[in-house]
Amino acid sequence: MEELRALVVELMEANAGLREVISAKENQIDSAEQRIAELERRLGADSSSSNRPPSSDSPYRKPARRSSRTASGRRPGKQPGASGSAMPLIEDPDEIVACDRDCCGHCGRDLSGAPVVGVARRQVVNLPPPRVTEYRIITRACPACGSRCSGAAPGYAPAPVQYGPSVLARAAELVCAHYLPVARARRLRRSMLGVGVSTGFVATVRHRAAQLLEPTFLPRVRQLLGGVGVLHVDETPGRAAGGLEYVHVAATEFLTAMHTGGRSATDIDAGAILPGYTGTIVRDGYAGYAHLIDAHHAWCGAHLLRDLRAIHTADPETQLWAAAMATTLTEANTAAAAARASGQTTMDSPLLATIRNHYRGAAALGIHTNSARAGPLATDALTLARRFQNHEDMILRFVIDLAVPFTNNQAERDVRPVKIQQRTSGGAWRTLQGLADFAIVQSYLSTATKWGLDHYDALYQLFTTGAWLPPAAQPC
Repeated sequence: MEELRALVVELMEANAGLREVISAKENQIDSAEQRIAELERRLGADSSSSNRPPSSDSPYRKPARRSSRTASGRRPGKQPGASGSAMPLIEDPDEIVACDRDCCGHCGRDLSGAPVVGVARRQVVNLPPPRVTEYRIITRACPACGSRCSGAAPGYAPAPVQYGPSVLARAAELVCAHYLPVARARRLRRSMLGVGVSTGFVATVRHRAAQLLEPTFLPRVRQLLGGVGVLHVDETPGRAAGGLEYVHVAATEFLTAMHTGGRSATDIDAGAILPGYTGTIVRDGYAGYAHLIDAHHAWCGAHLLRDLRAIHTADPETQLWAAAMATTLTEANTAAAAARASGQTTMDSPLLATIRNHYRGAAALGIHTNSARAGPLATDALTLARRFQNHEDMILRFVIDLAVPFTNNQAERDVRPVKIQQRTSGGAWRTLQGLADFAIVQSYLSTATKWGLDHYDALYQLFTTGAWLPPAAQPC
């Protein structure tokens, strides 16, 4: 009987202990559920549901529709049948320029003193300050053959009244070079320059600039980029017309060319620069460039260092190989910079062999460390270590060929305005054409800036005599 009572007491104590364990586990589960819920809330937060800025929103996730407005079915902009407006001619222009003919365009007869049979007026508004120039196109009747011959107005004066190159250049500078939204650019023009242009005028100025650049500037830059020895390429997503489009860039220290499309090999080749290119392409790890087999490839070291830092930070004690590989890359970059500074074209063979040995040792350690381990971190670390092993020449291109830089920062800097413009314009372009126009005009402004030209001067020339063209791939 006593044994039975002792057993019951023992079971009750064990039961109480189990209840305590269960209670502790339930508390842990509740805490874990609360933490998971909080993490899910943070992951699901965006600029519309938190104090995070729009720039932090992922471009790959289309935001949920929150507006109660419904589509009207109408196209953006001026509607068919809506009344339009045009600037009127003024009676007291600041300057009058006669556009006359010296001789007949048919028989060659001198038209001096020939009767005037018509005068057409065209006025151009320029800045600063607001100044109206009137071009009077004189039409004369040839006394010999009777033909009517008219003088020629400047190409930027095709209509009775229009804004001149300076007005166009200032508007384009605001929306293209300073990334201002259209409405804000219009208000800024009025307050600072005293010219109240319409929103539609400002909205179309980028497209007008792109149309002038496409037949002249882009072919020239593509031709020059195709002959350089080292070319930086990159791509970045941009949201346009309710979907995701990519802006591709090919650039050097003195040239920039952008185009839009998807992310496939065909879209990459659409820039008309990379197909058949035989130099060295500096890029990130995106496999879409692998089809460019005529060129050498160099992997951006900054991307690799970030990958290594993520692995090492997650488990510093186990993933020592990542720190060793990062040290190898940074020391190799320092050695390559010193070799370039001393005028060398190639790295010393013993030093290059040492870098390769350290590199291979770190990669082998990473594979050995993670081959028998399980879990997401080990999988990612093993993938990264094998990447270093399989792409050694591509990753070490910057020490094999000292003309190749360690990073792809050039392309990343040149494509960054896409994100700036997207943030300032509400997070998206309304049309794919708008994004394509931005890529063309930004290519022009970026290249002009690299050659020391002012944005306004380059745009003013574009709207007067035509696009400025780079004389060579780099200054002589």
